Amino acid sequence: MSFRLKGLDVRTFQPLVGLSDAELHARGARRVLANSNPGFPDRIEMREAEPGESLLLVNYVHQPIASPYRAAHAVYVLEHPRQQYDRTDEIPQVLRSRMISLRAFDDDGMIVDADLCPGAQLEAPIHRLLGQASTAYLHLHYAKFGCFACRVDRA
Repeated sequence: MSFRLKGLDVRTFQPLVGLSDAELHARGARRVLANSNPGFPDRIEMREAEPGESLLLVNYVHQPIASPYRAAHAVYVLEHPRQQYDRTDEIPQVLRSRMISLRAFDDDGMIVDADLCPGAQLEAPIHRLLGQASTAYLHLHYAKFGCFACRVDRA
């Protein structure tokens, strides 16, 4: 079964681009400069930010469905991304290099299954979880900090 992995939509964050640090702070966001690689996983291009690149650290509602699993968490997004990641049957290196928590949700936003694996081995649990009839989509999280990484759908 093919799967599709998309980075976050850049338009979601456009209202924050170019704001002063004080304006970002008032909105609960922060501007940060990457000072290492790895360490700043961008959720739009789905890659590690390079040292010196500007990112926005924002609280992002990644599970907006009104269910007990409605959720938001901090994510890094490049302040000036070039292109949203959108690939079928490809796992970006930013996921491959970390331990990943996979969470399978049904159409009502309820967790129906979950798994934990090294990013280098993501294909098998993605296929297994998406292969379940009750699964509508997956959320991948960086296991160490618990941050939302991306959504995975059937292609």
